Amino acid sequence: MSWIDTVSDAVADYSRPVIAVMLVLTLVVGAGAGMVEQSSDLDAFQSDSEEAQKMEYIEENFSSGQENTSAAQVIVRGENVLTQEAMVENLRLQQSFRENETINRTLADEQPTVGVANFVALASLSEGQQAAQADESGQQRATQEGNAGQQQGAQASAASPTLQQQIDALESMNETEYERALGAVLSEESSDEMSGLAFMPTSYEPGSSSANATMLMVTHQTDGGGGQEGTASDAVTDAQLAMQSIANEDIEDDSSEVIVFGSGIMGEEIENSMGDSIAIVGPLALLFVVIALLVAYRDLLDIVLGLVGIGAVLLWTFGFMGWAGIDFNQMFIAVPVLLIGLSIDYAIHIFMRHREQRQAGGAYGADDTRGSMRTALAGVGVALVLVTATTAIGFLSNLTSPIPPIQEFGIVSAVGITAALLVFGILIPALKIELDEFLESRGIDRKKRAFGTGGGRFSQLLSIGSTAARRMPLVIILVAVLVSAGGAYGAAQVDTSFNQEDFIAEDPPEWTDNLPGPMEPGDYSMKENLEFVNQNFAREDSQAQILVEGNVTDPETLQRLKAAEGEAAESDVAITLSSGEADVQSPLGTMRQVAAENESFNATFAAADTNGDGVPDQNVEQVYDELFATAPDEAAGVIHRTDEGDYEAVRMVISTSGTASMSDVTDEMRAIADDLDGNGLEATATGQTITFDIVQDQLMDTVIESLLITLVAVFAFLMVAYRITKGSATLGAVTLLPVVFSVSWILGTMYLLEIPFNVMTGMITSLTVGLGVAYSIHISERYSLELERTGSVWEAMSRTVTGTGGALLGSAATTVGGFGVLAFAILPPLQQFGIITGLTITYAFLASVIVLPSLLVLWTRYLGPDVSFGSPSSSPAPTASDGGRPADQPEGRTDD
Repeated sequence: MSWIDTVSDAVADYSRPVIAVMLVLTLVVGAGAGMVEQSSDLDAFQSDSEEAQKMEYIEENFSSGQENTSAAQVIVRGENVLTQEAMVENLRLQQSFRENETINRTLADEQPTVGVANFVALASLSEGQQAAQADESGQQRATQEGNAGQQQGAQASAASPTLQQQIDALESMNETEYERALGAVLSEESSDEMSGLAFMPTSYEPGSSSANATMLMVTHQTDGGGGQEGTASDAVTDAQLAMQSIANEDIEDDSSEVIVFGSGIMGEEIENSMGDSIAIVGPLALLFVVIALLVAYRDLLDIVLGLVGIGAVLLWTFGFMGWAGIDFNQMFIAVPVLLIGLSIDYAIHIFMRHREQRQAGGAYGADDTRGSMRTALAGVGVALVLVTATTAIGFLSNLTSPIPPIQEFGIVSAVGITAALLVFGILIPALKIELDEFLESRGIDRKKRAFGTGGGRFSQLLSIGSTAARRMPLVIILVAVLVSAGGAYGAAQVDTSFNQEDFIAEDPPEWTDNLPGPMEPGDYSMKENLEFVNQNFAREDSQAQILVEGNVTDPETLQRLKAAEGEAAESDVAITLSSGEADVQSPLGTMRQVAAENESFNATFAAADTNGDGVPDQNVEQVYDELFATAPDEAAGVIHRTDEGDYEAVRMVISTSGTASMSDVTDEMRAIADDLDGNGLEATATGQTITFDIVQDQLMDTVIESLLITLVAVFAFLMVAYRITKGSATLGAVTLLPVVFSVSWILGTMYLLEIPFNVMTGMITSLTVGLGVAYSIHISERYSLELERTGSVWEAMSRTVTGTGGALLGSAATTVGGFGVLAFAILPPLQQFGIITGLTITYAFLASVIVLPSLLVLWTRYLGPDVSFGSPSSSPAPTASDGGRPADQPEGRTDD
């Protein structure tokens, strides 16, 4: 007795103990589901690249202004936001922020809100003099960073006027006084301490009294690690949401609009879009599956059993995630839909084979539910195991990816498909046996016809492949090869994408307004807001950095830094502020700013610059020491000094345009770093934009590597499996060939639809092989069984395409529908993933029922067993498979 016979006999003979054991295991494993946490942090997608390691080094060893702070950009838009009334309203908005308890508890201690209105009021109060001497660290950061407008004036001294005093000062000014103060603040000649240009759009003309937008920076105090590269805490997220709510309420002018742009509110929208996507696609997927099963099953009990099995599979899968400590991120929204489609495949194949067996009578002369299920499991069990193994190989090929969430997705999906095999191969058949017997004992007939059998329209459609295989197999294969060649050409043109914008939802379409309350999505404005900020302001999180390690006290190092500073400022990807200058922070720039404000350091700086070129050429270490003594925060922002007082590294920070492509930013910054590299220095271009660009490149590597690994592994697995079970390794190669065709077809389709490889669609090649091979395996497995049973090629092919082909059509319909509903998701990558995966299943089904029969016929003619190619019998033949056991063989035995 083979192992599959042993398992099928155990399920059939000991159904009640099997149910008890499986239910206990489901409860134990499923208990971990409650421990799954949700995460929308894109930094989790970064691999352990050199650039990512350097970014960690920077975060650990360089200061970025106030410790443990994060900033939000509040953009006020309107016809003219520089009017006196608009400036007063801006200050009152800041006042509202500070009076709100949710917001106030997160605000930094020193001047947490700052914008142009503050500088205009201070200019008035000081009668044109520098109103409040700002803390040097905040002022320097404001001048050198466009996004660092958050720091300009944000660190004003305790002597600064209160917001109410600033409001009173603005309201008391006449038109002439206001125009004079505004001009002083927004002039190119304004002092660094009082310049408000960093808060204006990049298109703003200095000195103009009119602008359609201005920026207010809000600095939050965090518990630690909440800088630009980190994720916002719950308190900061709540504060930014409250800021948006207050802004919408407090702006009295209907022509004005306020945008709150920060990591907290962005993360909130991403997480909400994840939840809304699940709320929409989950019920739609189940609804489609139920409708499809109504058509395929036409039986309420079988539908309920299928849904119970799906619930158990999901419980196993999410329970594993909880026990393994794997967070639920954007990618895992696809997991429930994926498992719903794959799980129902198992149910359809087992239930349809069981129905065939009951209609035709068992191999043992019995048509009872227990005996029929035993034979059905024995007949389809090998195919299901092979399908599970090959699909798991496809998922696990993602372990080669350097991107952690993709690795985790592969592991979780492999566990999920294994759970589907156990649930639908053991638990659900055992439950069906017990329930069918219970109903039949009360006189209810449980015999049902299998979908696609018994003639009719579906049988005729499914017979197209077998008819073509009999009449023109070479033509079918040639057409498939030509279409695949076209797909291969398109595959080479598919782009790769990994942008923050990919995960930000657009405002949902109008039809979603008619969804029931729990399914109705919220409003999403972040994508539109992000585009506006990218085009008009320096983003707080859009920076590139160049880390220079080595002999940084050598005067030659400073000369090379000066050249790099100039090169960075002239770069096409560096943002140009409204002042006309690029936003570059560097050791030399910091020295110049501190020297302009401190006479003592100015003397040290000038003494070290013997040739007057603005670059110290001697006593560099002494200059560093004096810089740290005079302005420690500013110095720590660009120079790394160890606890022992040694200088190990310096850095440059370049604000980049939000509209610049990541690849352009990476290329430009690497070129600058290459010019710095050498002669005792190691220069590395890094930053979030560059590390994300690396992820983008790694996605393409993942696509290619996972495809090759999956193809090789599945090819070897099927060759060995079919050599052992069927005595022919070549049957494994023939089974895989249609899947190779479908991979080419789907990649060509991605090119035609202009869908790029991203973190979701980047897995499509391995998924195509893993999912697609299932359809081919079922066809090949059934064909070989029927060929052995009947000895006739055409009889075997007819039974295969109408019996197993019908089950494949049902499973394909449910899987396509399940993935297709992802097109209604809120997140764009999920929409693309749903469309592409649905097409993948469609292509795999068509390849298995149209192309594979022709391949199997040619394989049988030249490499297969010696069987008849004569005309099929005119008498109707049963379509049920006996699981490979000849009809005259006693129960419990199989031929080797």
